[in-house]
Amino acid sequence: MEFGRLITAMVTAFNDEGDLDLKRQTQVIEHLIQTGTETIIVAGTTGESPTLSKDEKLRLFEHTLEIAGGRVKVIAGTGSNNTKDSIELTRKAEELGVDGIMLVTPYYNRPNQEGLFQHFKAIAQSTALPVMLYNVPGRTGCNMEAETVCRLAEISNITMVKEASGNLSQMTEILRGTPDGFVLYSGDDSLTLPVLAIGGYGVVSVASHVLGRAMTDMINAFVHGRLDEAAKLHQQLEPQFKALFKAPSPVPVKTVMKELGVDAGPVRLPLVPLSQKEREHILGHFTIN
Repeated sequence: MEFGRLITAMVTAFNDEGDLDLKRQTQVIEHLIQTGTETIIVAGTTGESPTLSKDEKLRLFEHTLEIAGGRVKVIAGTGSNNTKDSIELTRKAEELGVDGIMLVTPYYNRPNQEGLFQHFKAIAQSTALPVMLYNVPGRTGCNMEAETVCRLAEISNITMVKEASGNLSQMTEILRGTPDGFVLYSGDDSLTLPVLAIGGYGVVSVASHVLGRAMTDMINAFVHGRLDEAAKLHQQLEPQFKALFKAPSPVPVKTVMKELGVDAGPVRLPLVPLSQKEREHILGHFTIN
């Protein structure tokens, strides 16, 4: 499959003053490539996209492409709640040479299903790139229903969806109603194995920043029919998945990364560092050398 089974929604690296730190970003990219990531998503929610300017996003797209050097695919997070702005950013990302784009459901203005359809259709028709839809109602207050995804899947370059509704029934409807070749990814690390079991293809992951090899092992065990092994790996990983979301993401994963020797720097306001209690709880689930 074009983008692989393990996709990482990459954190954005900042320096201690809160500005982009491309040297640290390079270390993050290299770490992800070395630990099993097959495609990197740049400037998604995990990359703190609400606090990134358009210029910063474009610098990140360009830098990630340069460092990746074709070793992994690069998907640009160009979605927003402004259709015109998303089209503009998508066109610029395409000019830079990204391999695909990810479009989140519009937040705050909360369009109805027809509004969602027209929004995604307009952006998809502005580019030749493969499009990943991103449904995350817990963050946007807007759920894209299965019927809408199925309609959008009829547009030739809308080829995949990151489903973070947590609703396996809704995901099953999407899988049943979309054409062959359309791919569904879990948007929740803890649902990676259940989503594979119902016919999903893989995961767009946060945990892969620190658990990439173990997640690759779990996915490969399932794909090659070693279901008991996959289940045991899922059971072992679940407490770590939960720990990484005990505070607003990506605060926990950036904290664990730093302890493991991959420093992506601080988070930007309005996100804040972990409290001491949160820090101790989360780090207690990981082996820190």
